Amino acid sequence: RLPAGVESYKRTPTFTEETVPAGLLKDHSTKEGTWGLIYVEEGALLYRVTDPRRVPSQQELTADRAPGLVEPTVLHYVVPLGPVRFHVQFLRERAVGDQ
Repeated sequence: RLPAGVESYKRTPTFTEETVPAGLLKDHSTKEGTWGLIYVEEGALLYRVTDPRRVPSQQELTADRAPGLVEPTVLHYVVPLGPVRFHVQFLRERAVGDQ
């Protein structure tokens, strides 16, 4: 679950099975303090968590399900399951002094 006090600060473009960056198809992670929400707009996407600090898991993401939650620094990757459209919303804790 997202911690209290996080706010959105960036959104990727919408990707398809043909335009998804190669880096998202192999193990990668967000920076410390950066969370992600993977929103599927159409189709289906497999979200796999491979980090040794977590139990390996996978989740099929679709438009009618909750977005995939990406934890800071946790290794993961995605696999398009046929035609798909998706984007990632990035969140972080509000900086001290922000209003």
